[in-house]
Amino acid sequence: MDVVVLLGAPGSGKGTVAARIVQQLGLTPIASGDMLREAVARKTAAGTEAARYMSCGELVPDALIGRMISDLIGAGPDDGRYLLDGFPRTVPQMGILDAILADCGGVLKAAVVIEVADAVVTARLAGRQVCPACKAVYHVETLPPKRAGVCDACAAALVQRADDFPATIAQRLAVYHRQTAGVIDAYAARGMLKRVDGVGGVDTVVERMIRALK
Repeated sequence: MDVVVLLGAPGSGKGTVAARIVQQLGLTPIASGDMLREAVARKTAAGTEAARYMSCGELVPDALIGRMISDLIGAGPDDGRYLLDGFPRTVPQMGILDAILADCGGVLKAAVVIEVADAVVTARLAGRQVCPACKAVYHVETLPPKRAGVCDACAAALVQRADDFPATIAQRLAVYHRQTAGVIDAYAARGMLKRVDGVGGVDTVVERMIRALK
């Protein structure tokens, strides 16, 4: 059982790249946020426990997230190959993942970080617009709608999400760097970190990622 950890700041293109490489490399994606929401919606034991924290505005404990990941990996085939997106984000979470892999006989093959300068991330996110009706995503510079402020697909008025306001972006980036710098350094010290330039077209970044994982 192999596991690859994917790291990258908000707006680095991590989700887009992940969706492409899992198909090409035969990886099973485990995105911690999606996994958590699904567990809550399905009302699993772990999801029900997590919902109690979320309903109070509290963070779901690392150990509980780790348990969900362990359950998913444990239910898979012995020769499964997984891409972890969103976990670990902190050095203590690295320890949890190490314990999960030791328990199930899994191997961490690599940790890949998609590197994009903060200024580029800010420009990407601050120019993003979304359709509240059909969820289509646009960008005022790189992917504008045919009519300014109007969704091509359903003609709804486009909006900017609150977490894409400049002040919020700066806060999100600060949290990312504060939490994840130690993870990047620790994986680099283990000789397991692969760095991928996240600037360029999606096809280009995906090709860089595939080369890094071969």
